[in-house]
Amino acid sequence: MSPSAVRLRSIWFQLHKWAGITLAILIIPIALSGAALVWHDWLDEQINPQRFPAAGGASLPPSTYAEKALRLAEPGERVSQIRLPREAGAVQVTLMKPLPDGVRKSRATVWLDPKTAQPIERAGSREGLLSVLHVLHGSLMVPGLGRKVVGWVGVAMLLSSLTGLWLWWPLKGSVRSGLRWNRRPDLNSNLHFQAGFWISLPLAVLSATGIWISFPAVFSGVRGGPPGAGPLALDQTNLTAEQASAAAQALASGSAASIAWPTDEKSDWTVTIKGGGKSQEVKVADSDAKASLVPAKPETFARTMRQIHDGTGMPLLWQMIIFVGGILPALLALTGILMWLRMRRRRERHRTSMAALAEADALAN
Repeated sequence: MSPSAVRLRSIWFQLHKWAGITLAILIIPIALSGAALVWHDWLDEQINPQRFPAAGGASLPPSTYAEKALRLAEPGERVSQIRLPREAGAVQVTLMKPLPDGVRKSRATVWLDPKTAQPIERAGSREGLLSVLHVLHGSLMVPGLGRKVVGWVGVAMLLSSLTGLWLWWPLKGSVRSGLRWNRRPDLNSNLHFQAGFWISLPLAVLSATGIWISFPAVFSGVRGGPPGAGPLALDQTNLTAEQASAAAQALASGSAASIAWPTDEKSDWTVTIKGGGKSQEVKVADSDAKASLVPAKPETFARTMRQIHDGTGMPLLWQMIIFVGGILPALLALTGILMWLRMRRRRERHRTSMAALAEADALAN
C-alpha cells in the first residue's frame, strides 16, 4: 500500500473512530427508537388495547362524537378533526387550542367507542410511550434545537457507515476474506466488522434520508414554523360535520374516513372518502357546501424520502432492514467503544513495558 493510501486510511479511521465514540450516547437512543417505530401500529395496539375496540365501524353522526369528546376538553380547546373507523378501532377526535405565544398550538386526541360515543381515553400529543419514542427519535426530547442535533448525528452516521465500509475492505486477499468471522482475535472486533459490513449501505440510506427530514429547508426550500405551528380550527362554522360529509359523499362514492374542520387559513372542510379500494379527498366550502374533488397528490421526492426512512407503505423486507438498521448501530457503538478501550489498554501496557525496559537498560549501564 502506498504512503498516500496509508495516510488516507488513517484519516478515515480517525473519522470513523471519533464519530462513533463521541456520538455513541446520541446514536443509541436515536437508532433504537427508530427501530421500535417501524412497528408503530402493532406497538400501539399492544400498549393501548383499549383504543382498539372490536365494536365495528362508526355508526353515529360525527357531531355526536365531537360533542362527547368535548366533555374531556380543556378550556379553549376545539375540535379539529374526526377519524372514523370503517371496521375495528375507536373513533379519534383531535382537539386543538392556541398557546399563549399565539403561534404554536397544543393538540390532544380523544378516543371514543364507535357504537356508543363514550370516551375511552384522552392523551396529549406528547403523552404515552409511542409519542415519547417519536419525540426522542426526531429531536432527542430537546425542543427547537434537538431536530438539528439529530440531523448532524445523521451526518456523522453517514460518514461512519461509509468510512466503516472502507475500513472493512481487506488490505490483502479477496473480498471473500473480509467475510471471515475470525478476522480479529476477539469477539467485539469480529462483531463490529461483520455487523458493520452488512448494515453499512442500508444505514447510509437511512442516515441520508434522516438528514433530509431534519433539514427540509436546506434540501427542498420548505421553511416550516416552530413545532406545533399551523392553522387553527374554527370554533364556529356555518355547516355541521354531517352536512360537510353529505356534500362530499354526493361527489365521491364511499363513506367518510375523516373530517377536518375549516381553519383560520382555509375556510373549507376537508373530507376523506374511502370506498371501492381507493381514497378521495373532497373540499367542501363552509359558506355554501359546494364540494370539489382534490386532485391526487403526486408522489414527491420529500414524501419518498420519508417513506424510505420510516418504512410506511414499504415492503416488509425493507421494514425488517430498517428495524435491523436501528438495532445494529447500537451494537456497533458499544463494540466500537470496547475496541477503543481495548486498544488503549494495549498501548498503555506497551508504554509501561517500554518504560520498564528503558529503566532496566539505564540501571545496567
